[in-house]
Amino acid sequence: VPSLEELAGVLQKGLKENFADAQVSVVDCPDLTQEPFKFPAKGICGKPRIADVGGVPYLIPLVQKEKVYDLNTVAKDIELPGAFILGAGAVSSKILGVNAELIPIVQTKSEKKPAVNGSYVAQINPADKGCLLEKYSSKYTDCEFGLLANLYASEGQPGKVIEVKANGRTGELNFVSCLRQTLEKHYGEKPVGMGGTFIIQKGKAKIHIMPPEFSTCPLNTDEDVNNWLKFFEMKAPLICQPVIVSRDPGFDLRVEHTHCFSHHGEGGHYHQDTSPDSVQYLGYFQPAELLFRIDRPQETHLVGRD
Repeated sequence: VPSLEELAGVLQKGLKENFADAQVSVVDCPDLTQEPFKFPAKGICGKPRIADVGGVPYLIPLVQKEKVYDLNTVAKDIELPGAFILGAGAVSSKILGVNAELIPIVQTKSEKKPAVNGSYVAQINPADKGCLLEKYSSKYTDCEFGLLANLYASEGQPGKVIEVKANGRTGELNFVSCLRQTLEKHYGEKPVGMGGTFIIQKGKAKIHIMPPEFSTCPLNTDEDVNNWLKFFEMKAPLICQPVIVSRDPGFDLRVEHTHCFSHHGEGGHYHQDTSPDSVQYLGYFQPAELLFRIDRPQETHLVGRD
């Protein structure tokens, strides 16, 4: 695992090739229980690790609805019961009755405390076909998810983190892809993983939400998938949970996956900002020490990983 100082230097160099202004430094993690995050844990430090659970092949070409997982179980599987988990995944359609985007933000249960579920769900609003963003705990009491998730877990402690500021996108890459490809270029064969949170402070972004019904005809190409997904332009501020691995060392990973929520009713799966001139990003990241691959699909493909 590279030092925070080394990573900061590497990331700043890469971001400056894609953004008009980029500053990366090592800072104390802000208190994430405060606005705008309102997370159930103060930080993203302490035994940081990444879990890639299930995968896109359980969603497409045709869904395997029996694939259901629990974040409390995942915390035990990654040898960190009570972990604070952030990331991107799909809801359990068994619980919700529909398909939707899950924005997991959970302090998992420990021997001393019950779980605190701060997750959000972004789904297609049956009333107007727009985005319906709701707090998970407003309707459900479990910590389940379905099909796939990319998760960053830690003890949720305060500590030193990498702060990333990037304004005015000049290149083609989105913020997360720029971070990941910078790491891949620098570290080559050696995989480096990172997680945390970032805010799109100004501007707008292209976001998708999966439709409530799973596709009954096979989705065999990226074009099929994009025609099935529902795309929106959503406005800042958006609070995002990225999980990044610089390269797949042969575990059939999804190397980048980011979901976002807001306090104005918008959220989903982040693709790209749509206002490059005015966009402002502010993020806090921590490199992971361990990678766990859980329930890897036996039959795989590369469709729908964008």
